[in-house]
Amino acid sequence: MKVLVIGGGAREHALCRSLSLDPDVTALYCAPGNAGIAEVAELHPVDALDGDAVARLATELGAGLVVVGPEAPLVAGVADAVRAAGIPCFGPSGEAARLEGSKAFAKDVMAGAGVPTARSYVCTTPEEIDKALDAFGAPYVVKDDGLAAGKGVVVTDDVAAARAHALSCDRVVIEEFLDGPEVSLFAITDGTTVLPLQPAQDFKRALDGDEGPNTGGMGAYSPLPWADPELVDDVLETVLQPTVDELRRRGTPFSGLLYAGLAITSRGVRVIEFNARFGDPETQVVLARLKTPLAGVLLASANGTLDVFPALKWRDDAAVTVVIASHNYPDTPRTGDPIDGLADVAAQDAPDAYVLHAGTRAEGDAVVSAGGRVLSVTAIGKDLAAARERAYTALGRISLDGSQHRTDIALKASEG
Repeated sequence: MKVLVIGGGAREHALCRSLSLDPDVTALYCAPGNAGIAEVAELHPVDALDGDAVARLATELGAGLVVVGPEAPLVAGVADAVRAAGIPCFGPSGEAARLEGSKAFAKDVMAGAGVPTARSYVCTTPEEIDKALDAFGAPYVVKDDGLAAGKGVVVTDDVAAARAHALSCDRVVIEEFLDGPEVSLFAITDGTTVLPLQPAQDFKRALDGDEGPNTGGMGAYSPLPWADPELVDDVLETVLQPTVDELRRRGTPFSGLLYAGLAITSRGVRVIEFNARFGDPETQVVLARLKTPLAGVLLASANGTLDVFPALKWRDDAAVTVVIASHNYPDTPRTGDPIDGLADVAAQDAPDAYVLHAGTRAEGDAVVSAGGRVLSVTAIGKDLAAARERAYTALGRISLDGSQHRTDIALKASEG
């Protein structure tokens, strides 16, 4: 099968890496890709938000499967255009992707499905905002209703900061704060059958100790040694399957990757948010542990045959990924800085540790930074402590002027 992946971040590099290792994949393409993806896939230029352009490219390449990585193309209906061209596509329709594209829509779906989540208000005026902030009190949780590349959420004890963020949004969801650790759980679905993957935990704050501003994610690990062994089954029963059933009942079946961001609260599991695609950086660690070849399960989702797909197989190893970000991230990042040491990691740490590119581009023989999150250093090991050591050892070989990374990814979990 020929596979075309749409996107150009570390999530897409992780997808392309796994697909490149799948013996059933005879040709692998990525559009637009990045400097690292170019090592495992043939790159093609495309406007990822233009469904017709993506469908044309897939047709020209003879792709038997298109995998849409980022959320913005999904919300823009790119998967619909690909399917209309007669090509199987992994990713929800534009209508179903509203589950991520509108937090208010997601809350409405959860209400219909009986899915446990935080109490919330949808606000469009200053008066509604003030009323909602007063109703919940600190800590304040304020979410831009639309897509914001993982940076549309503010959690703060400062009511002025909460109000300022709310006023900067056209439409905002203000909700109660959920206590307890957070978990990311992905599930592959064809609109009826739901196949959960292994849970992961990511680190949203920019600085060690969960300090600093919210980011798109600074690292992740899997498995979660502290989590209830029944967690995945419980979430499948109370969250994932009811949500997929409710969307199908509404006439907007969801096929693709359903991502549940969860809080394990003192009152039980609550949904923080849904995403309509693989999460970044959790994808890096989840796919590092997946033994089942990836293309077949994605194609089964696209073709509606997950009910007869064999159970997924997982390696016992733990996985850790650490993000290297540009100077000034998550504010306007500095780009164009040369990256050194990538060949050293490949020579000295592979295959147990490797680098996935996020915001990079090639300039002649050099690779330079081209975004806020630049690289994900991913490693596996017999346990989290071993995976952590390998990841940080490999990270230490990489040089990027002004870069930043957290030093505590998976630290507490690895210490038991």
